[in-house]
Amino acid sequence: MAKKPAETSAGLQQLKTDLKQRRLGRCYVLYGEEDYLRRYYLQQMQKLLLDDLTADFNFHRMNPENFTLQLLADSLEALPMMAERSLVLVEDVDLFALDEAGRNAAAGLLSDLPEHCCLILSMQSFAPDKRMKKLWAALEQNAVLVEFRYQSETDLRAWIARHFRAAGKSITPQLCTYLLSLCGLSMTQLDLEIGKICAFSGAEEVVRADIDAVVEPTLEAVVFQITDALGQGRFDAALEYLNTVLKMQESPIAVVAAIGAQMRRLRAAKLLQTQGVGESGLAQLCGIKPFAAGKLVTQARRLSERFCEQGVLLCCQTDLRLKSSAEDPQRAVEELILRLAEEARRD
Repeated sequence: MAKKPAETSAGLQQLKTDLKQRRLGRCYVLYGEEDYLRRYYLQQMQKLLLDDLTADFNFHRMNPENFTLQLLADSLEALPMMAERSLVLVEDVDLFALDEAGRNAAAGLLSDLPEHCCLILSMQSFAPDKRMKKLWAALEQNAVLVEFRYQSETDLRAWIARHFRAAGKSITPQLCTYLLSLCGLSMTQLDLEIGKICAFSGAEEVVRADIDAVVEPTLEAVVFQITDALGQGRFDAALEYLNTVLKMQESPIAVVAAIGAQMRRLRAAKLLQTQGVGESGLAQLCGIKPFAAGKLVTQARRLSERFCEQGVLLCCQTDLRLKSSAEDPQRAVEELILRLAEEARRD
């Protein structure tokens, strides 16, 4: 019998239970922005279903380059060799993008999955068109939908500390928060930077200097530092952060776009504050995480509505200059920061 459908919110718990009981179902859809967790659980599933001796025979893997419905059907029907079950992995293939005949054929396969096989559909983005009722019903009734979202700041601080402890090092909660401010919420990026910090630091306790020495901040993180410095009246620091961005070899157009996006979010935060709308409303409006929304709200309190409006306008003007003139791009970006600093001084 097919496994009872699991809602997306409960999908991860269902997968954890199945792994703990060492009894996987017939079909799983793994998706979401946190690819670190998606890869981790996929590896756990592979370890449970496959062994080194027979993996070449029992592991069938498809991607957009080699995927066909016939290959999928053949892989599902192939009997496992010297094992109880086989694994069919389909990566980054959107079944809803198939033509009607293809969707109907895929729905038929999903509705009649053999017991000897586990089918895993893995992708970063999964936005099923529920109007395609036959295919959606087949997935809903026969698959466990597992979404991997970015983790909360609290969970990530604990995760970061555990990773440092596993390497024989300690880190304070304050430095965990600082590392998050530089790297964002991606566990993949954090895992990379933690490895670099551990390799660099010769002491048992990690200090801020270790982080500053080797961590490569994201463009969004440095742009936040620029606008934060402007809000605090630290105009020299804002220029120093700009130099950090330019050393990252980001294109001036990308830098201005990132500053412009931040100014628009700050203006939105300012307008919502006047209407009594909090962090959750801002997160929903701007399509950002509550963690980032909370930081935006705090930053917006230091800035006037006039400055936010002028900041958006100056970014638009600089973007137009970069795209329509032959002037030095770096100079144009530096002038943008200076003009933003001038506007901030007026408040």
